[in-house]
Amino acid sequence: MRAPVLVRLSLAGNRTDRLRTGLTVVSSALAGLALMSAAVVASISGGEWIDQGDGGSIMLQDDFRYTSPLLNEAGLRPGVAFVLIMLAIPVLALAAQSIRLGAPARDRRLAALRLNGATPRETVLIAGAETAVASLLGSILGFGALLVLRVLLERRDRMNRLVLPTDVLPHPLVIIAVLLVVPVLAGVISAVLMRRVVVTPLGVVRRIRERGPKPWPGIVIVLGLVLFALPTLLKRDDALVEFLTDLRLPAPQRTLSIQLMIAGVLLVTAGIVLGTGWISYAAGRLLRRFGRGPATLMAGARLMADPWNGSRTTGALIAAVIVGAGTLAYRQMMSTEFAAMDRFNALTGPEDGGAGYAAEPEFYLGAARLVMVAVVVGLTVAAAGVLIAMVEGIVARRRTYAALTAGGVPRGILGRVLLWHTVTPLVPALLLAIGAGTGLVRILETEVSYGGGYDVCTDGTTDLSTCATKYIEYPDVVMPVPVPWADLALLGGGALAAMLLVVGVSVLVLRSNTDLEELRVG
Repeated sequence: MRAPVLVRLSLAGNRTDRLRTGLTVVSSALAGLALMSAAVVASISGGEWIDQGDGGSIMLQDDFRYTSPLLNEAGLRPGVAFVLIMLAIPVLALAAQSIRLGAPARDRRLAALRLNGATPRETVLIAGAETAVASLLGSILGFGALLVLRVLLERRDRMNRLVLPTDVLPHPLVIIAVLLVVPVLAGVISAVLMRRVVVTPLGVVRRIRERGPKPWPGIVIVLGLVLFALPTLLKRDDALVEFLTDLRLPAPQRTLSIQLMIAGVLLVTAGIVLGTGWISYAAGRLLRRFGRGPATLMAGARLMADPWNGSRTTGALIAAVIVGAGTLAYRQMMSTEFAAMDRFNALTGPEDGGAGYAAEPEFYLGAARLVMVAVVVGLTVAAAGVLIAMVEGIVARRRTYAALTAGGVPRGILGRVLLWHTVTPLVPALLLAIGAGTGLVRILETEVSYGGGYDVCTDGTTDLSTCATKYIEYPDVVMPVPVPWADLALLGGGALAAMLLVVGVSVLVLRSNTDLEELRVG
């Protein structure tokens, strides 16, 4: 099949197909804009701290070209890029949910193509090309939006410093790679969704999974926790460092430590998202065994029949909750450190050198608030993706719902089925996500210690290896890092409230799709 014919067939269809294509284009554009912004931040050069040799360090004056230290300092820019990448994940999930919109109508169109002589491979290729072409168009639009925003948002302060990095662009190869990331991911997702589909001239057959999921994602979560904790353990455990030295294995340096911690976070997130399938299946079994009433029994049957639906629909929301919980715990740890610093300064006083331990808490806490803003945006986008998936499921099963209503099942029971089906696996998944995000940070530190004694030079120099020294005793301030229960409850409650709002909108759609007219054929 030639490429022009493939593109023309992939973009054909009815109004629902055009809506699906439009949503895929918009979500791909937003994801491409976020990923391209992360690439722009990563392409900024300079900002490294240079060791002066006397124990101090300095940053070159030319590197202060932006108003925000998050962009000026090389050590802080990876965090900004990571936040932008995490912001793109819920948008990519929204694109994945958009792929499933209008699936019954698309199945009939693919069956018609098979009836006109297309092979099974060609029909699957058409379905994948539909998503890939729309995603590529969205990525190009996202890059175009970035170029326009570079012109519109270019602002300088009185010191001629830029507010945003509108003076840099990634390398052309990086731009091409970012432009292709979203279409490739969309094509892969489409191929995965079609892997259990057999298109025939008479319709579309989906092979159903007969066995329930296994709890193997728990191993992934444990492995992620181990990788995340490994640099901290190596830093604290001298015996472990000596053991690695005896084996001639070096302790991880700063770059490797950061990579291990990022890999740990990704593994924990993937384990919890994939583990939602097992949670859904276990919740379905509990509802079938202990449920009283038709709503709980029907919800349990649906959860057992398709336990992976939770992983597909709520995966981005769970990932956003993990990042949000980790950010809240890290902000609490920083607040405790600043409190210990203030306590130390109060005990020592300026004449004892306490004033030299000043800090800028608003800068670091402001960065945490910026991450939380990204988390809230991610939760909103993820909830929108779940709404699309739930509405699509209702429309796809409208004849089944209409038949149940015609048989005497009240619409209220069907609405409660939808509520039990959504909330039962969601609540334990949210608790696990909040616990994992908080636990990752508390692996680093559960109490902060500030002060203590240290050696100083008595001859006015700063080189401790050559000067005459004396030991100065300062008080040691130790404060435990509390768990931010109120903030974590607000995060989990907000995510749950968003899902309840989605369920409420879905119930309204359900009421309009249970009319007896839906039983008509044609």
